[in-house]
Amino acid sequence: MTAPGGEKVMIVGAGPAGIRAAERLVQAGIRPIVIDEGIKAGGQIYRRPPHGFARPPEQLYGSEARKAVALHTVFDYMVAAGQIDYHPQSSVLTIAGDFLQALTPAGRRDFTYDRLILATGAMDRLAPIPGWQAPGVYSLGAAQIALKAQGVALGSRIVLAGSGPLLTLVATQLLKAGAKIAAILDTSSIRNQAAGLPGMLARPGLVLRGLLMRAKLGRLYHAGVTLDRIETDERGPVGLCWRDASGRAHVTACDMVGLGWHLRAETQLAGLAGCTFDYDESWSQWLPRTDRMGRAAEGLYLAGDGLRILGADGAEVAGRLAATACLVDMGLPSPDARSDLRRLGRYEGFARAVARAFPWPGEMVRAVPDETVVCRCEGVTAGELRESVVYGGGEANRVKSLARVGMGRCQGRYCQLAGADLIAENAGIKVCDAGRLREQAPARPLPIGLWVRDA
Repeated sequence: MTAPGGEKVMIVGAGPAGIRAAERLVQAGIRPIVIDEGIKAGGQIYRRPPHGFARPPEQLYGSEARKAVALHTVFDYMVAAGQIDYHPQSSVLTIAGDFLQALTPAGRRDFTYDRLILATGAMDRLAPIPGWQAPGVYSLGAAQIALKAQGVALGSRIVLAGSGPLLTLVATQLLKAGAKIAAILDTSSIRNQAAGLPGMLARPGLVLRGLLMRAKLGRLYHAGVTLDRIETDERGPVGLCWRDASGRAHVTACDMVGLGWHLRAETQLAGLAGCTFDYDESWSQWLPRTDRMGRAAEGLYLAGDGLRILGADGAEVAGRLAATACLVDMGLPSPDARSDLRRLGRYEGFARAVARAFPWPGEMVRAVPDETVVCRCEGVTAGELRESVVYGGGEANRVKSLARVGMGRCQGRYCQLAGADLIAENAGIKVCDAGRLREQAPARPLPIGLWVRDA
C-alpha cells in the first residue's frame, strides 16, 4: 500500500488513465489504493457487463476490443496478485488535505494518503431544449451504458441528437444491436466539421473509422440542424421538432430521445482537492490547471478526461505521465517520459480539432424560451435564471443562491455550462466572467444518515 519511502499513493478512477497509472506505480514497487465507482475496472469507454453476460468483446467494443481486453487483463492481474488495494463500487464523497472519504459497499470509509492521482474521466455534456426533462429523454452515455451493461435499447423508436464523435458511435452501436433509430440530428454544420478535419488528420486511422461509421448511418444522419423542442405526453417523448440546415421544419416521431454534445471533464473532486481552474475557450468549459505531466499541486496529480478531453488513448498516456511525475516527486527511479509527452501533444492537437468540428451550441442555448427547464434536478427554468441575473448580477454562485440552479443531485454537472451561457447573455459579459460553481461535499448523493454520522 505504501511506496518504498513509506508514502501512501491513492488513485481515484479505474478507467484507461487510472489503470495505466496503477500499472506504472506497481512496476516501481508501489502498492497503490484504487477507488472506483464501477463494478469492474474499465471506465465508461471500456465498461464491462455483469457476470453471465454472453456478448463477446468484439460486439461490445468494436474496433477497440483488443485495447479493452488488454486493459482489463492488466488490471485483473494486478488485483489477483495483490499488487493493488482495490475498492470497486465506491464513490468519493469529499477530499480535504490528505484525507478522503468514500461511500463503499460496506458503508462510509475514511482514507488517508500522501499522494493522490485523480483519473475521474468525463461525462455527457448536455444542452437544454424544451421538453428534455420528460421521462424517456436520456444522455447518449446513458443509452450506451444500457447497451453495454445490459444489452438493451432504451426505446423502440429512437432519435439521437447533439454533436461530437459519441453521437456517431452510439448510433452505430445501437443500429448494430438491432435498435430502430428514426433520426440522428447533429447541430454541427458540415462547414464546422470540414474546418476541424485537417487537425483531426493527425490520427488518420481514427478519422477513417469515424467516416466509415458515418457512411453506414446513411440518410438517418442530418448535419447543421436546429433543435426546437421535444413533444411529450404523460409517458414521455412522442416526437422531436427540428429544422434542417436550410431552415425547413420537421417532426420525427419517437418514444426515446438521446442527447449529448461531446463530453465535459468530471472535475468535482479536482475542485474539492484544491485545483486551480482556467476557462478553455476551445472546449467551452472550466478545466484544471496542471503542468505537462499532470501535476496540479504538491502531491496532487490529474490524468485522463478529467483533465483534458483526449479520449481513451490519450487517457492511457496521461495516466502513465501522472504516475511518472509521482515517482519523480518521491525521488524514485522513473521511466523516460519524452516519448509519452510527444504522443500527448499529438492527442491534444487532435482533440482541439474535434472541439472545433463539433462545437458547443451556445447560440442555441442562449435562445431557449423562458419556459425551458435548464436545471432538471430543481426544475429551474431559463426565465427564472434570467430574472435572477437582473437581481443578482452575472456571477454564477450568486445566481445559484437566488435561483437554485446547480443545487440538485447532479450539483451542476448537467446545467452549469448552459447556465453560464444564459447568465453571460443576460449580464452582457463573457461566459468566463460568470465564473464557475463552487464544489460542495458530498460529491455524490448518499443517505443523509451516513453523511451526518460522526460529523
